[in-house]
Amino acid sequence: MRRARAGDGAAYDRCLRELAHALRPVVRRGLARAGKSLADTEDVVQDILIAVHLKRHTWDAGRPFEPWLYAIARHKLTDALRKRGSRVEVPIELFAETLPSEGEIEPRMAEDVTRSLEGLPRRQADVVRAIAIDGVSIAETAARLDISEGAVRVALHRGLAALTRRNRDDG
Repeated sequence: MRRARAGDGAAYDRCLRELAHALRPVVRRGLARAGKSLADTEDVVQDILIAVHLKRHTWDAGRPFEPWLYAIARHKLTDALRKRGSRVEVPIELFAETLPSEGEIEPRMAEDVTRSLEGLPRRQADVVRAIAIDGVSIAETAARLDISEGAVRVALHRGLAALTRRNRDDG
């Protein structure tokens, strides 16, 4: 890193490659300890290398390099874990046979949706139903209802906002 900071491009390239090689097992262990997917290893390593690049001027050449590097790595790993949250990732293949097929809506669910749309102005209800339930595009909805695409977007936004407010007030 000293030579890299002095302007030696080849030394900087070699430094980053060696850092990536050294950081991968550290990041893998951190992700595994947190119960996260090891598939994120390379993303976290790249985030660390970017931070090293951006902060290399803050390293005091009179002090050891590794503690400085591992402080950055620890912070970037913590950021990555925080960003990924506490979700659990399960392959969808495990549930493929139990998931309803596309278009298969339970009658009770359809009744709940219809009841939720009551009280909305007719155009908003029609737009929300077409887009959110029937899966029709904005352009198709505009053509179907003989209104502009902009009007569809506005009606959708207002309808969903009204439903959100109503559900928040009810809950």
